[in-house]
Parts: sequence; structure tokens; C-alpha cells
Amino acid sequence: MVSPEGIAVDPGKVKEVWDWKPPTSVSEVRSFLGLAGYYRRFIPNFSKISKPITELLKRGYKYVWSEACDEAFKHLKKLLTTSPVLAQPDTTKPFNVYCDASGTGLGSVLMQEGRVISYSLRQLRRHEEHYPTHDLELAAVVMALRTWRHYLLGNVIHIYTDHKSLKYIFTQPDLNMRQRRWLELIKDYELKVHYHPGKANVIADALSRKAHCNYLPAISLTGKESSTRVLPNLSLFNLTLMTTLKAKIIAAQKDDEGMCHIKRRMLEGDPKVACFREDTQGTLWFKERLVVPNREALKKKILDEAHASWYSIHLGSTKMYHDLRQQFW
Repeated sequence: MVSPEGIAVDPGKVKEVWDWKPPTSVSEVRSFLGLAGYYRRFIPNFSKISKPITELLKRGYKYVWSEACDEAFKHLKKLLTTSPVLAQPDTTKPFNVYCDASGTGLGSVLMQEGRVISYSLRQLRRHEEHYPTHDLELAAVVMALRTWRHYLLGNVIHIYTDHKSLKYIFTQPDLNMRQRRWLELIKDYELKVHYHPGKANVIADALSRKAHCNYLPAISLTGKESSTRVLPNLSLFNLTLMTTLKAKIIAAQKDDEGMCHIKRRMLEGDPKVACFREDTQGTLWFKERLVVPNREALKKKILDEAHASWYSIHLGSTKMYHDLRQQFW
């Protein structure tokens, strides 16, 4: 929910989490973590809190809903109802990223002008538990850059860490293969690394270690949902992408002989076309799928859109063509 104060969780979705009964199977655990995890950027220490529950998803792990799982379950539901209101990012101003690592996880906080934009934390993978301290602290920085790439790329970024040697990462003479690989990613950004003593770095420290956090009450939007207001100096980063393919397909249906033939057979009650239907706008559908006229240029446009667009779904020529035929024909 977007308001002049910032971004808050959707009260309707939070209510679904609050009314959720304790899971009784692995599939129900996945469903709960999927919905609760959608709001993990509002919850500091989300991964550490949910760890007893995520343990149930491990292969070969016997499903036992323990007391620790129940406490974590209730704690997550409570935090979602008291989650903070996050600030809207302004890409014209520099960002501050606070990073920290511990023996159990990596934590980072994205901030701007003293307000939190997003939290990020994850547990250490098994191979990362053997990393030296320098690599762990650098891994926290790399995680933050990958998580918030869409905000940080092209902007000035101030990295705050309690590991002083990271200040010299760009001039360090001897790098191992892992550090060299990460340095290639880091050089895409305009970074300024600052040493932040551990006692002062309490924000990210709370994410990588156990900590108690204070939360601001969630602010709900008032007024009609359809109302529109112009808010000064507010940047919204919610984009709605609409394709023109649907309109082109509908327009092509109107003067296509094949479509007219199917509609005539529908009027005659032919059982062979019982799977087709016509909506109030005169558009022809096959069950829940839009019918594409037999026009090579239009079909090629659909395939090109799926293959060459930025959201490419290319899965191999044979499989892609088969999937698209299943979807459109």
C-alpha cells in the first residue's frame, strides 16, 4: 500500500497470514512461507526467525511441528501486523547500505536520508560457513548489490561495514578467485566504502544476529480506492506493462473467415465446437484462451515477442514452440 508516508503491507494479505492455522504438512509450510516471505523486506531478521520452519523443508528431515516452529510461526504473524512503513526510494539521491555478516547469516539494510527502504537477510549456505571473515563481509556487500540492483545501479552508494579491510578492496594486491569474481560485479557500481564500528552498526547487526527491534505501526490508506491524488516529490516504482498483442488478435478475429466459420457452427449447435465461447464483445475464446487467427504474420509476432523480449521465455526451440501452440492455438 503506497501513501505519502511510504510503503506499508497490504492489510488484506496480512489478515490472511494472521488467520493462518499451523501447517500440518510440508506443502502447507511452503504455502505459508511463500505468502509471509513476500513481505520479508518489511521484517528485519526474517530468515533467522523462520529458520525452525524452513528446517522442515530439508530433504530427509522428518516433519515434526515442534514448539520452536510454533513460536516462530506466531512471531512471524505478529511482526507482519506491526511491520514498519518503508520509505519510497529517490533515485536522484545517494543510497546508504549497511552490511554485516556473522557465523549464521548475512544482513543488509537499504536506507536513504535516515529512513529504511528495505531489509534483506539470508542464512549462510553450507559452503559459506567455511569462508574467512573477510570473504563473509564481502559476501554481505555482494548480496546487497544483487538484491537492490534495480535501485543502486547508476547511483552513488555509501557502503557501511564494521570490517575495516573492505575499504581497501579496490587496491588490495592479492585477491583469491572468489574475490576476483565478486570484484567484477562490484565495479559496475559507484561505491564508497566506509568503516562503521560494530557498536555503531546496530542496524545490519540486528539482521545477522539475534536482536530485538522496534517497529512503527502500519499506516493504512484512507479514502476510496479509485481516488487519484498527485503527490509532490514522490517517485513510484510500480510499473504496469501492457502488451498490444491481445488487441491485435481481437482485431484480426473480426474479419477472419476461420473465426466466422467457427461462430456459425456455434450458432448451429455443432458439438465439435462446444469448447469455444464468444464473450459480450464478440471475441472468440477456446476455454480460457484467446483464439489466434491462422495468420502467419500474427503468429510470428507472438513467437518473436516471447523469444526476443526482455522477459524471454526461451526454453529451447522445440519446447517453446510446443508451449506456445498449447497456449494460443
